[in-house]
Amino acid sequence: MTSKIPFLKVTSVHKDVSERLIHINKALAIEVRKILDENKAERHIRGGMATKLKYSHDASAKKDVS
Repeated sequence: MTSKIPFLKVTSVHKDVSERLIHINKALAIEVRKILDENKAERHIRGGMATKLKYSHDASAKKDVS
């Protein structure tokens, strides 16, 4: 079982890895920054794919009813 930290917000995690990590481990901070930047650049594509999938399920459900 994993322990959960109460009241941990995503924004604080991003702040930790983007601003505070550089003072602790610069090499790791650079690698993490690359991953965060890549995810940020791709998130609109993932959102579009999710919307497309949502409406394709709706369209196939309507065909089955007819």
